[in-house]
Amino acid sequence: MSGAARGTRATHQELPPALRDAVDDFADHLARVRNRSAHTVRAYVADLVSLLDHAVRMGCVELSELDLSVLRSWLARQRTTGAARTSLARRAASARAFSAWAHRAGLLPADVGGALASPRAHRELPTVLRADQVAALVEAPTQRQPLAPAPPGPPDGPAPSVPALTAREHASNEGPAAPGTADGSATPRAADGSAVRETDEAVLLRDRVLLELLYATGVRISEACGVDVGDVDHGRRVIRVFGKGGRERSVPYGVPAQRALDDWLRRGRPALVGARSGEALLLGARGGRLNPTTARQIVGGYAEAAGLPRTSPHGLRHSAATHLLEGGADLRAVQELLGHSSLASTQIYTHVSVERLRAAYRQAHPRA
Repeated sequence: MSGAARGTRATHQELPPALRDAVDDFADHLARVRNRSAHTVRAYVADLVSLLDHAVRMGCVELSELDLSVLRSWLARQRTTGAARTSLARRAASARAFSAWAHRAGLLPADVGGALASPRAHRELPTVLRADQVAALVEAPTQRQPLAPAPPGPPDGPAPSVPALTAREHASNEGPAAPGTADGSATPRAADGSAVRETDEAVLLRDRVLLELLYATGVRISEACGVDVGDVDHGRRVIRVFGKGGRERSVPYGVPAQRALDDWLRRGRPALVGARSGEALLLGARGGRLNPTTARQIVGGYAEAAGLPRTSPHGLRHSAATHLLEGGADLRAVQELLGHSSLASTQIYTHVSVERLRAAYRQAHPRA
């Protein structure tokens, strides 16, 4: 089993062995042949475990007994649980993909999922920050705001310190490490024997460059966390990222992001780098590659601390795309920047821009 599929077996132990093996083989196919991410593979596996468990309850002993009526009854049952239309559409897509693969592999006599219709997904307009709100967010680390929401304390007590908050990341990020620095080596000591802690300032520099790059480039959080030091072309101000399906693209960034990168590489990253860092551009407080979960907490924490609307790395991606289109950027150029395979995925941002224009018109025009 591949690395992306590993760890899913324990979630479907109750399935009959033949069905369990089929799920494992399909997960390997997704990871190795289709080059899907571990997150995507886990989502497919969760859907299939639910589907096949339903099939077993309906009397299907062998995979070859799976038919369209079982798929439809499973999807209907998902509706009764209150699943969102987007979730139902994804689950239907999982069933169709599995059916097509199983038919090609000789496990199903026919591609029974080919006729399974998807509920029409309702596309919500993404939340977009104003330019001044984005500026407040990316500047927050320079104001020494917390990197994540702080635990409640006495109402009249002092605000949580940056070291206390970065210590939380030390304790939770990337798993256990030996006492000392990120790579497990001895903690540096001052002449009086006290510990020297460089990581607090380094984490703030890391947070600043993370926020700058997410907005400057509009990349997905998984793409940002996957960037290596060698993927940055400082002369041309371009970053190479690998998107969905391993597709490579080069994304430009601006002068503020370049300054944040320079500060991070000169003063921040060296303080966090350790044996587990490799070539990763963005590091966690313990020296490993920054993971998307921690990055989401960082973005959400700074937004809350700055009194901004709730946002996420994907919210910064939405904001970057919308601001580009409002500034006159070509739709296809934005499509290429975002790494969308379909122009339809990019066109949602034109609707966002129109809605913002309508809101401004209603507020400002005398005869709105």
